[in-house]
Amino acid sequence: MRTIQGVGVSAGIAIGAIRVLDTADHAVERRVVDDSQAEVERFRTARDTAVSQLKQLRDKTAAEFGEGKAELFDTHQLMLQDPDYVESIEDLITQSKVNAEFAVNSTAEQFAAMFAAMDNSYMQARASDVKDVSRRVINVLEGKRGGAAADDEDGESHIILAEDLAPSETVQLDRAKVLGFVTAKGSANSHTAILARTMGLPAIIGIGDAFDPADDGHTAVIDGTSGLVFVDPDEKTLAEYRGRKAKYEEHMRLLQELKGKPTETKSGQKVRLYANIGRPSDVAAVLANDAEGIGLFRSEFLYLERGDYPTEEFQFEAYKEVAQRMGDRLVVIRTLDIGADKQVGYFNLEHEDNPALGYRAIRICLTRPEIFKVQLRALLRASVYGNIAIMLPMITSVQEVRDARKILEEVKEELRGEHIDFNEHIQVGIMIETPASVIMADELAAEVDFFSIGTNDLTQYTLACDRQNPNLGRFADPHSPAVLRMIKMATEAAHRHGIWCGICGELGADLSLTDKFLEIGLDELSVSPTSVLPLRDAIRNH
Repeated sequence: MRTIQGVGVSAGIAIGAIRVLDTADHAVERRVVDDSQAEVERFRTARDTAVSQLKQLRDKTAAEFGEGKAELFDTHQLMLQDPDYVESIEDLITQSKVNAEFAVNSTAEQFAAMFAAMDNSYMQARASDVKDVSRRVINVLEGKRGGAAADDEDGESHIILAEDLAPSETVQLDRAKVLGFVTAKGSANSHTAILARTMGLPAIIGIGDAFDPADDGHTAVIDGTSGLVFVDPDEKTLAEYRGRKAKYEEHMRLLQELKGKPTETKSGQKVRLYANIGRPSDVAAVLANDAEGIGLFRSEFLYLERGDYPTEEFQFEAYKEVAQRMGDRLVVIRTLDIGADKQVGYFNLEHEDNPALGYRAIRICLTRPEIFKVQLRALLRASVYGNIAIMLPMITSVQEVRDARKILEEVKEELRGEHIDFNEHIQVGIMIETPASVIMADELAAEVDFFSIGTNDLTQYTLACDRQNPNLGRFADPHSPAVLRMIKMATEAAHRHGIWCGICGELGADLSLTDKFLEIGLDELSVSPTSVLPLRDAIRNH
């Protein structure tokens, strides 16, 4: 038996034969062409064919997994039509007189390296997307079929083992045959990982050099929670994981029975159980997992995924869609939280030696009110379509809240003058994510309608540990008594002033702390959609 440790990105246990997919990038030959214009036309024809394939793939994904997951392939189509991408390929063909395959591959490597060099983990994960769409164009140019998954024709169920899987290959996997997958490369933030969770496939990434094509046909056990892979498991391991698999499947079945049931302890203590989202398409997962509201809409993703400032109308439509789909349920939308690990090129932010302590979030909004006002107008206009609340991030002082409210009142007055309806009594809350906001919690609570504790940053700033530094893992302990005491202090201050207090950081889903959070008296926990039902189960059994 050989044991391999990877990174689990989609929970579940699979037991079966390994099938190795040849998905590694192959060298693309460079050739000199005589007629560069004809080669440009050849590229354009291949690109149009690839776009057509992506449209078909989009329709298939929408039918099987919903519109939200299908949006990925809208993005892929836009990548293939991006002027910078197309111009780079065509310039390389005409100026260097090279073949289209080489020009596409070179451009893909250049763009992927650009994404990979970004500080933001979401943008880093886009490196695989640009490679995916470029490989599709190259396959068309070479007369090949759509991808490795297209060759999956044997009738036996199996575990996929590959160097990497592109999102388009993942979505084409036959769920009747594929039990799960393991890859040498990959990112937990990649669309491939997201799709695996949506498809309910146990998945492990990042096994690195442990990837061995010779494992093809061997039996394996994979645990998508722990990230463990057992190749040629012994009888004891097989028996143990067969038992775990049966328990996991029964647990998931029982969780489904919790839909529609109240989130309260056996003694009657009630907690509002909300979900975190990054884009409108995530609402489908919120509803599927029976969350009672949205405790954090990370609006910065509307900025991160665009090449220029999103317009008021674009933002309005996004907020309106989420509000309408959630009905009467509360939707807490965090205002722009750009900076630190979330950089956007068109903001032209200067380099900072320590961006976590720099120009970010509310500091940008208060010093660049022309950007802030566009977002506030969109939020207020959307507020008549549902139950929207506004949340201000990275607050450290009462003055910041007052300055933000002053700008909000200016926007309200503008809308009144234009006879545009909005919710005059819209809730305004703040993120508690700095020691300063905890120390000033009583004064801040008198200014706002609610607190939401961002435990990721609160841990970072309380313990003086950069959350992006992998060397500080043993020191950046969110279970630290100092962090838990901060949470308790903020909650008590909120209650003294008659406002509610919740958590919207990842710590809210930590089941080992659920009892502690109930003891503290938190009113709300907002977690990833897939964490909602397990957390409801823990609360109901308290």
